[in-house]
Amino acid sequence: MCGIAGIMTADGSPPSEPVLERLADALAHRGPDGRGRHMADGVGMVQTRLAIIDLETGDQPIYAPAGAADAAAIVANAEIYNYVELRADLAGAEFTTRSDCEPALHLYLRHGLDFTGLLRGMYAIAIHDRARNRLVLARDPFGIKPLYYTESAGRFAFASEPQALLKADLAARALRTESRDELFQLQFTCGRRTAFKGIQRLLPGETIVVERGHVVKRRRRKALPDGAPEAWGAAEAGRRLADALTDSVTVHQRSDVPYGMFLSGGVDSSALLALMRELNDEPVHAFCAGFSAPGVADERDHARVVAEAAGARFEAVEFAEDDFWRLLPAVAAAMDDPAADYALLPSYKLARLAREAGLKVILTGEGGDELFAGYGRYRRNARWRLFGGRPMRSRGAFDGMDVLRTYPGNWRAGIGMAEVAEKRPGRTRLQVAQAVDCTDWLPHDLLAKLDRCLMAHGVEGRTPFLDPKVAEVAFRLPDRLKVRRGLGKWLLRRFVKRRLPSARPFSRKRGFTVPVAGWIAGRGRDLGPLVARQPGVREACRPGAVEDLFAGSGKRQGRAAWNLLFFALWHRTHIEGLAPEGDVFETLASKT
Repeated sequence: MCGIAGIMTADGSPPSEPVLERLADALAHRGPDGRGRHMADGVGMVQTRLAIIDLETGDQPIYAPAGAADAAAIVANAEIYNYVELRADLAGAEFTTRSDCEPALHLYLRHGLDFTGLLRGMYAIAIHDRARNRLVLARDPFGIKPLYYTESAGRFAFASEPQALLKADLAARALRTESRDELFQLQFTCGRRTAFKGIQRLLPGETIVVERGHVVKRRRRKALPDGAPEAWGAAEAGRRLADALTDSVTVHQRSDVPYGMFLSGGVDSSALLALMRELNDEPVHAFCAGFSAPGVADERDHARVVAEAAGARFEAVEFAEDDFWRLLPAVAAAMDDPAADYALLPSYKLARLAREAGLKVILTGEGGDELFAGYGRYRRNARWRLFGGRPMRSRGAFDGMDVLRTYPGNWRAGIGMAEVAEKRPGRTRLQVAQAVDCTDWLPHDLLAKLDRCLMAHGVEGRTPFLDPKVAEVAFRLPDRLKVRRGLGKWLLRRFVKRRLPSARPFSRKRGFTVPVAGWIAGRGRDLGPLVARQPGVREACRPGAVEDLFAGSGKRQGRAAWNLLFFALWHRTHIEGLAPEGDVFETLASKT
């Protein structure tokens, strides 16, 4: 796992070496174990390495064997979990490393742009095909690993994070107001366009071809299967699920360094722990975060019971109000592709704890709710309006608040496009809702959070639920095996009950909530004026409305205030170009 970046000039002239060095410097946190560079034919690529597999010979770039007819070089931010099987299948290929990324290069040389169809893993890949004078970029189907790019008249540039393009002066620090409106209303942004004018995402599953500094071809690999649910009974579906999950966790544990997991004690993480216990001889190292604030569910005690039942080594950490004020500026700085998700905060602290414990790899349960229909919004979306049903994300965080200067009437356009695109023949309403979440919410909120919070500490996050074999089973389950008696994830709950009953998977648990609204309300009268005077907030909000919002209370007011606070800190770092200075109050009060 690592950071990658590069430039292709339009006229074939050598890219600037100082600019490439600035790109690598900006991505150093993603790869503290090494650095590599490729320069040839108007293309420059850099990589910063976090060594996970093939610690001795896995440095990048990796090149096609000397004398190969199709000379090419690859840099990749990737874990290819089926690399062992791919090496065995690539008869006659001349491997020069033991890296899990090298098979991707050989697959490209044999199959061209179809090479990603054989990859099982998370990846953002760049290949310089010198024989065809082109640059090929590819991203995994769920968008677990990020990749961004910018085009101009003279060159094309890409990087694992937008902030690297900004720091290398390859893109302007200019805010796209439509993305700001999405962030305010949804807490994340949608589609190809980012919050920065001129910087775009490579979409999940997308492969693009760049020639003479411009994108000339696109194709996309789907994450979810088409078609109606299968007519499986519970017994057959249970066997298929157990086989797919076991296989996925097995390959996700392939590593030459120690690994652990994040454990909440909920259904998703408990399922992973149950399988990791079965597949490991040593105790699993499990980490959990909790809160002591009144009225907020603290998962630590339950997670400890589950960990003890599985014989795991358990470490818990409290995320306190002091952590909130102290860490939030650094968290907002890490989230250059912004997502105002409460769970950023404990994820950031847990990643630091894992790294301090000597781990570079963490398995997590992201994707479980999306693939197995765990969210209550899926069930509400499936009901008739007469019985309390409503579309997903039909109301934005600032609706009815009278805080913004102009109501963002088009804030739901990205979600609407996904809803239209995912209504494919045979799919049920439940499947469509799940697919819509996998289009934007999953890659641009949950997975962006996981990537930035963990990579800020040089830790790799792995997501066994987001595996093609698991998705093929989970998404095609009959609706009745996903939702039953008002509970989502029914079949997964049954799997956990049989393998780790101490997790109590059929009990109704309170949702995971970070008590930021209460913390903000407690200091709202002091915080409101500081937030209100920030340039990005002044431009978007009515005079006096921000102070009133922060002085108030209530769940909806707390959510809107959190969105503005996060945006103010994000804007200060990534649009104004100012580094965090101390805690929230010190940073917002600083004028430099």
